Amino acid sequence: MTETPARRRPHPLVAAAATGDLPGWAVAGSERRAHMARVARLLERWGIELRLRKAWITRWRAAGHLHDALRDAPPKRLAATLPPRFRRLPPNAYHGPAAAGHLRRDGVRDRELLHAIRWHTLGSPKFGLLGKALCAADALEPGRRGRREWRRELRARFPSAPDDVLAEILHHRIDYLLRARQSVHPRTLRFWNSLVNGS
Repeated sequence: MTETPARRRPHPLVAAAATGDLPGWAVAGSERRAHMARVARLLERWGIELRLRKAWITRWRAAGHLHDALRDAPPKRLAATLPPRFRRLPPNAYHGPAAAGHLRRDGVRDRELLHAIRWHTLGSPKFGLLGKALCAADALEPGRRGRREWRRELRARFPSAPDDVLAEILHHRIDYLLRARQSVHPRTLRFWNSLVNGS
């Protein structure tokens, strides 16, 4: 059964992460933690603007602090902890499934939260609002360099038009990859299609 804030309190690990207290297995340096804190603050701001319940905002803040909890771990080390299907992903995307796996083993059963963390790098057509918000906040948090005005405008628009904002983020990302003659992961393309097709 999916753990939902309406039925129970967040898992203690999730509640702790919402305050910036990361699990012992986290591998994140000071710059990474600063990025995660900015993502968490942006998610909190959006949650307040969307008038979410306090328990939901706790989950959103936790997602911001947990999404890159293993980003600074060596990909080879992360690969050893992943089921075979995740080892086919690009190595720079291992940290999401690895963190979600750790959380699951620690007893977190919030499926939406786990799915958001697992796929925040590549996207997912099955994202709920939390997954979409995490994906957008990761790209738009104010510490990111370059295109600052563009990011500021999208941050302001997200609560009223999340799919439109995500489509613009993905358009920018896919365009960059195509111009650099790099492959676009099929999961990212499915996410893009789900946004532009409204499904």
